[in-house]
Amino acid sequence: MGSSLYKGRIIYITGGSSGIGLAAARGFSALGAHVIIFARGEERLGKAVKEIERSRMSKTQRVSSMSLDVADHHAVQEQMTRAVTGFGAPGVLINSAGIAYPDYFENIPQEKFRETVSTNLCGTWNTCSCLVPYMKPGGGHIVNISSIAGFLGVFGYTAYSASKFAVMGFSESLRSELRPYRIKVSVLCPPDTDTPQLREEDRTGPAETRAIAGNATVMSAEHVADAMIRGMGRGQFVIIPGVEGRFIHLAQRLFPGLVRRIMDAQVRKARKAASHE
Repeated sequence: MGSSLYKGRIIYITGGSSGIGLAAARGFSALGAHVIIFARGEERLGKAVKEIERSRMSKTQRVSSMSLDVADHHAVQEQMTRAVTGFGAPGVLINSAGIAYPDYFENIPQEKFRETVSTNLCGTWNTCSCLVPYMKPGGGHIVNISSIAGFLGVFGYTAYSASKFAVMGFSESLRSELRPYRIKVSVLCPPDTDTPQLREEDRTGPAETRAIAGNATVMSAEHVADAMIRGMGRGQFVIIPGVEGRFIHLAQRLFPGLVRRIMDAQVRKARKAASHE
């Protein structure tokens, strides 16, 4: 795909200091865009900005960052308004900030459930609620990042799946509302992706969850970001990177009972293996 679609555009990316968000920032920068990223950690933001700058097509492209917790509605309103004033209104918004805390349902603390929903769902809502009014006059594109676990309930991911299913529904409704304003909405549903977040999930994920994940291909953040940018260019609503993920999506839509039986069999196999250790 040529760079003309994003050359000179202003791109806002939450969760932009690592993982898919950072890979997307580098990708858009390589296509000539101006990029501003948002995340909580100041140190990681500084390192990320340097990486994005190295990816630029031209040194005239602007790259900036702001420290922000997307779960904090007041902070989002304040910081995003400052960003619009100083950096310009976004032509593209990528809601990539997200967390996961996999465990058996009864072991997930209430505060972890609330943090997951506050970041993944409310964080997406917060940024959209602030930035959509600024995007309406010129149109644009919003991508909300869900997950394969946003259309397929996965063992051990009750809190995460709840939040990511909600992102799917929110995006579907938002797409319809914003269409008259020439704002496209897409939802990205990546599979397991090689990011710091995935490695963090391994610390709490049950054996059954790890067994199911072990049967799936792990994609690089760069491949996921590239698939997202290509899907945006084609105007796709649901963007699923990788053949395996698209097959799971199709199977879940057409044969949900079969998909559940396969996953249940994987859980039984994992429990049997654990009992013999």
